[in-house]
Amino acid sequence: MDTKLLDILVCPLCKSPLVYKKSAQELICKADRLAYKIADGIPVMLVDEARKLTPEEIEEIK
Repeated sequence: MDTKLLDILVCPLCKSPLVYKKSAQELICKADRLAYKIADGIPVMLVDEARKLTPEEIEEIK
């Protein structure tokens, strides 16, 4: 994932910064507890396609 792209991407729902989780190939929004997948190097920034994070996953990120 390009670091310059990571610097400008924000959550489409709340505009919060995102956390890159390399192992899962996801961008995480802590505020909304959503994970946006990265498919073939392209972030899928659609709220309808985002995965809801479990409480355990949220604790891992903090």
